[in-house]
Amino acid sequence: MAKIAVFASGNGSNFEAIVNNYGQVSLLVCDNPDAYVLKRAEKSQIDTFVFSPRNYKSKLEYEEEILKKLEEYQVDYLVLAGYMRLIGSTLLTAYANRIINIHPSLLPAFPGKDAILQAFEYGVKVTGVTVHFVDEGLDSGPIIYQEPVIVDDNDTYEAVEEKIHTLEHRIYPIIVQALVNKDFVLEGGKVKWVRRMG
Repeated sequence: MAKIAVFASGNGSNFEAIVNNYGQVSLLVCDNPDAYVLKRAEKSQIDTFVFSPRNYKSKLEYEEEILKKLEEYQVDYLVLAGYMRLIGSTLLTAYANRIINIHPSLLPAFPGKDAILQAFEYGVKVTGVTVHFVDEGLDSGPIIYQEPVIVDDNDTYEAVEEKIHTLEHRIYPIIVQALVNKDFVLEGGKVKWVRRMG
């Protein structure tokens, strides 16, 4: 089975969902030595590579080190799960069309940080979750899958956040499996599903 590395910066609930429902996670890459995701990885006995970007002169320098680690573990795919850094050219080149990310909005609406809050404060009636390929931009790669979340008039921000996270935890492991199975392909900058999910 294909090997994946998950990249995360924070709590790691999506990481845990992938570990519990996909299973073949070879490595966790984390840019925050204090992140709770490291405890989740330890509990699941998954190896970690932790780095502090401030200890490097450039993105190129730390991505070259990450790449060596990925090659050591013979990683096939990179799965971003709350990783708060843009991926640079080193990894984009080495893993072309093999890096995916999950984002808590219906892209292209509300890219970047605090997407759930952005959508809630804007007053949208429908938000959702997007899984997409990663390119050099901010949440701008080709869209693989989207699923909507209805925002009810009486929903609090916390209620919307809970709906989004529940959906993320359900769909991300399924998309990771579909990626590995090559259930979808990239053609002309757009994703085409060869076999439907489920």
